[in-house]
Amino acid sequence: MLRFNNLSLRRGTKCLFEQADFTIFPGQKVGLTGANGAGKSSLFALILGELHSDAGEFDLPPKWEIAHVAQESPATEQSAIDYVMDGDAGLRLVQRRLVKAEERGSGALQAELHAELAAVDGYRAPSRAATLLHGLGFTSADEGCPMNAFSGGWRMRLNLARALMCRSDLLLLDEPTNHLDLDAVIWLEDWLRLYPGTLLLISHDRDFLDAVVTQVAHIEQGRVRLYSGNYSAFERIRCERLAQQQAAFDKQQREIDHVRHFIDRFRAQATKARQAQSRLKALQRMEQIAPAHVDSPFHFEFLAPEKNPTPLLSLEQAAMGYPGKEVLNVERLVINSGDRIGLLGHNGAGKSTLVRTLAGEQPMLGGRRVEAQDLKIGYFAQHQLDQLHSKLTPVEHLLRLAPRAAEQQLRDFLGGFGFSGERALEPVAPFSGGEKARLVLALVVYQRPNLLLLDEPTNHLDLEMRQALSIALQSFEGAVLLVSHDRHLMRSTADLLWLVNAGAVAEFPDAIDDYPRWLARQQALAPVENGDMQPLAEHSAAGRKERKRLEAEQRQRLLPLTKRLKELERELDDLNGRRDLLQLRLADNGLYDDSRKEELKALLAERTEIEQRIEVTENAWMRIGEELEGLQKIAGSTGP
Repeated sequence: MLRFNNLSLRRGTKCLFEQADFTIFPGQKVGLTGANGAGKSSLFALILGELHSDAGEFDLPPKWEIAHVAQESPATEQSAIDYVMDGDAGLRLVQRRLVKAEERGSGALQAELHAELAAVDGYRAPSRAATLLHGLGFTSADEGCPMNAFSGGWRMRLNLARALMCRSDLLLLDEPTNHLDLDAVIWLEDWLRLYPGTLLLISHDRDFLDAVVTQVAHIEQGRVRLYSGNYSAFERIRCERLAQQQAAFDKQQREIDHVRHFIDRFRAQATKARQAQSRLKALQRMEQIAPAHVDSPFHFEFLAPEKNPTPLLSLEQAAMGYPGKEVLNVERLVINSGDRIGLLGHNGAGKSTLVRTLAGEQPMLGGRRVEAQDLKIGYFAQHQLDQLHSKLTPVEHLLRLAPRAAEQQLRDFLGGFGFSGERALEPVAPFSGGEKARLVLALVVYQRPNLLLLDEPTNHLDLEMRQALSIALQSFEGAVLLVSHDRHLMRSTADLLWLVNAGAVAEFPDAIDDYPRWLARQQALAPVENGDMQPLAEHSAAGRKERKRLEAEQRQRLLPLTKRLKELERELDDLNGRRDLLQLRLADNGLYDDSRKEELKALLAERTEIEQRIEVTENAWMRIGEELEGLQKIAGSTGP
């Protein structure tokens, strides 16, 4: 187990946290959360022995094998699959010893080492490595490619695969989804759920944390607090604790004001002087409860576009891709003002090709592009982080867009993106990836676009900034097309899903939460060629027509259950809303006066009734959901 006993950790002069006292038991999966700079990565460095505690103790079983993702990867001629297999150090040690035994001709030692090789699952090692590579988006052809043939993002995927290859007791993952697409994120969720060891995970992806972790260790205000449950449970518990803390703080402030009033009034009266002094000492000894600082440092909104024509952009008979390689062929595609589109599809299916083509960064191979006269595109992509001018400050970047704008106005605007005070006047060269992403996003927002094209905008953004982006997008009056592995952002932003698959773009008829099942079905139906799973591609018109017919029949069979499930969801939303309103009323301290005893009893009885109804409704929702999922799996396994 990992035992943190009264532990304090500093970085330079800054105290990250102190008196951390908690235990992580074998097999537990713990999400590590907190604001950027709170000490999450430093805690990992402590576990890895790269940092030492300033006070207290940290204990780790001495024989535990620890796996973590390296931040650098060599640009060598070593093949991808060999690099991943190097992650299993025990396997490589046995293999090296076996080679030496074969060179010496020692038959007895060879037999012993072959037994050891079987014990460490060495004969299946190439297959295990290939499975990891495939799950993270690599093809069979990629397995033999040298490391120097891959870009930085793909090398990070190789580093992740190498860490997963290790037969570890403890796995440390720091933002593993940053360089993954949605398909790979879903695969990684499934892999981590089955991981038998202890997991510590740093992530800003709510859905990913919800699917994987069973506990949350939250670093806040110099303390580490351990919560049971997934991230959603942590949010609920922390919200209740902060509300109670704020109520206690408000009550305490009233008590302090009362004591101060007594002191000020009677301090000069001899008969009351001793009482006043006693109250004063009590006031000094009183524990100060910190106010609940839960406000995010990020507050921004998209200003209304200057003009908002419709349609904004259309493609007709559009062939997209690269010279000599057509990736997509779209008969007609239209984006209207107010559209909120989420883009789904396999890795390599053409999502980024479509976004770059819509942005005008990649010319079409053929067809017609029609733009509205007042079209104004705001395009966010990861490569734009590298296009920032390293010597310029955030304010200077904005001045390039608006030379006549007042500096204070620009600084006020940048403050909503976390660049407050002198940070807005510092060169961007040493900025972190998250800070650069926030600055690029600020530049996009400032230009007041009427069409937003966002290609993985949440990479490097923390939870608070993701939430601020989600809220801002909900009130944006223009059109949005979004590619993201963050399903929370997709769910809260997009009301229309497009699927890029088999060289075409079509509407995805289901919800974002149905996409993993679609993926599983595609993989189950994929033909096997030379032992490798190939993605299903039904190019023929007859194949697509038959698939749509069978899917329509399946939806018709499942319609009654789906309808009932949605009714229960609406009922749960209503009941939870009523319970939240009751909680607010019950938080009123005046309600607990004797004169309002009957009102309090009535509210408590109403809350009990609502909680009972919530429990009954949730049980029905879970039962129908499981029945529906079972039928969908049956339909998926017997489908075309």
